[in-house]
Amino acid sequence: MFSKKANEIFIDAIIQFKEVGSLVEPFVNKYDKNQDLISHLLFRKCWIDAVQWSYEDIIRDPCIKPLDALKLKRKIDASNQDRTDTVEYIDSYFLEKYKDVKPRVDATINSESPAWAIDRLSILALKIYHMRAESVRQDATQSHRNACEIKLNILFEQRQDLSLAIDNLLIDISNGDKYMKVYKQMKMYNDSELNPVLRKNK
Repeated sequence: MFSKKANEIFIDAIIQFKEVGSLVEPFVNKYDKNQDLISHLLFRKCWIDAVQWSYEDIIRDPCIKPLDALKLKRKIDASNQDRTDTVEYIDSYFLEKYKDVKPRVDATINSESPAWAIDRLSILALKIYHMRAESVRQDATQSHRNACEIKLNILFEQRQDLSLAIDNLLIDISNGDKYMKVYKQMKMYNDSELNPVLRKNK
């Protein structure tokens, strides 16, 4: 099933990111996009999420200097745009994959595209990784570890449910029972023509 492959790639990306241990090292994708495009995109997607997770931790430091916070906010904005672009590339992959499938006359549309569901699966992989670490953190209290263990089990259940939903959605699309209709995010705040503040300062 697709979700099994995706979850394995997400875990791999997180582990490799943690092994690198730096936010300034250049990103290297272990999957060649010309040989395995979807694996390439999934690995990239989760790496972006892992970087942004670190950014979000750092910017919440109450002692962070205002200028450093501003610089980091710019990085978070750029990361968000990169994340959105990558999700849309993943949807483009599925649009191409299922382009010859003729939807049934009673086919329905899903509330979200496959890639945006996969986006949530990537975030879940990061939540599981960090909650697992908290559940065994030796400098934490036992009550903290117990509480995190309970949350971890809920996250596992969420991943199982979401994985099944994604697999079923892809099966339904491949059978023509559902059809894809993708809306570009059309984010306005990074566009110098659409953001009045940026437009004023051009």
